Amino acid sequence: MENSQQEAKFKQMIETPIPRLVATLAVPTIISMLVTSIYNMADTFFVGKIGTSATGAVGVVFSLMAIFQAVGFTIGIGSGNLVSRLLGSRHREEAERVACTGFYTAFAAGVVLMVLGLIFINPLVRMLGATETILPYARAYAQYILLGAPFITSSFVLNNLLRFQGSAMYAMVGITTGGVLNIALDPLFIFTFGLGTAGAAIATVLSQIISFAILLIQCWRGGNIRMDPRKVRPSRGFYHEVLRGGAPSFFRQVLASVATICLNLAAGPFGDAAIAAMSIVSRVMNFANSALVGFGQGFQPVCGFNYGAGRYDRVRQAFWFCVKVAIAVLLVISAAGLLFAPQVVAVFRKEDAEVIAFGTIALRLQCISFPLVGWTTCLNMLQQNIGKSRDASVLSAARQGVFFLPLILILPHFLAQLGVQLSQPLSDLCTFALSIPMGMAILRELREKENVQLAQEKRAV
Repeated sequence: MENSQQEAKFKQMIETPIPRLVATLAVPTIISMLVTSIYNMADTFFVGKIGTSATGAVGVVFSLMAIFQAVGFTIGIGSGNLVSRLLGSRHREEAERVACTGFYTAFAAGVVLMVLGLIFINPLVRMLGATETILPYARAYAQYILLGAPFITSSFVLNNLLRFQGSAMYAMVGITTGGVLNIALDPLFIFTFGLGTAGAAIATVLSQIISFAILLIQCWRGGNIRMDPRKVRPSRGFYHEVLRGGAPSFFRQVLASVATICLNLAAGPFGDAAIAAMSIVSRVMNFANSALVGFGQGFQPVCGFNYGAGRYDRVRQAFWFCVKVAIAVLLVISAAGLLFAPQVVAVFRKEDAEVIAFGTIALRLQCISFPLVGWTTCLNMLQQNIGKSRDASVLSAARQGVFFLPLILILPHFLAQLGVQLSQPLSDLCTFALSIPMGMAILRELREKENVQLAQEKRAV
């Protein structure tokens, strides 16, 4: 039974028409990403009822969550990429060893992060950008988030391993269940139990633990790889390969955390309202970007399986399909953001006109450059899934590292508040310019591989 399920999954990934296959895998991942972003925004929404400083605290601790995501995505995508290529080339046993080692490594890393974070919690939240007025709220929120670190990091690995095996629907069940539960528990713990920002963190951790349990159960269904501790094989070669494949995700997530810290520090001189406003804008843009990332994640297993099977024509076809759809959808989202920016920011903090004014300008500026992210995101996933880790790492580091960090550190000194608001859209524009020659080179290489393969097939005939 299990072997027949595995064979059916292989044929699905190699033979199903690209638009239908990508859509089938993308819809569950889009839903998962949107639900995750919604419950992140739910924390901001409900905590916003407490006050401006509490809202800023959620934005401060969000960069800590990004560190957990960095660890989880690095190991999850690094091992998931390798698993999809191994399954595509029919090396099942090796894929199982990779998956199990990746999962248990992530859980252990989460334990280390939890212990270190709890020991150094006060300097940690200050380093993340908390002001004296935000500090008490940020500490209350962070201490519970740290307790959930092992489950959060390993949940990202389970989610990615299921996706890369072509089981996006199984992954969606675990992620969405936890997300919906988080949204339901937020008002209960924050207001009914009177726990304030700590209540929001408790709701998040409980929902993450339940999501973790569901994802773990899903690994025992549908012919997926089971997380058997007996198959753990840690080795230098394994970690080198996984870290090489996951490096782009590591740079992307770590730099997102560093960027958030620098953003909070740059906004700090303009008051708590500026920090709160940028926190809201970051959550809103993250929500929109999550739909794009979810769509791209539908492309990843298609890319990995077909590249491993030598179907370079399907890899190129899937890439162009994703780019066209992504840019079209982002144009619509950006137009809506430009028109309704004040109303969107007011949803989270309608009592504070200063937050709305600051956030409206920032949101509109980011919407102008946002459609360009469609190309760079799809290209980055293509690079990562076919083993171009160096190029993928460079592109991952560009948007919120190479370009954003100098801009956010320099522009506010010359343009004041506008410098804070303008840094991300300018970074998106620079990243797009960098990605054009990189994309053309990799597509040309895929075409050459395809031509070589066709020539070999003709000689064989």
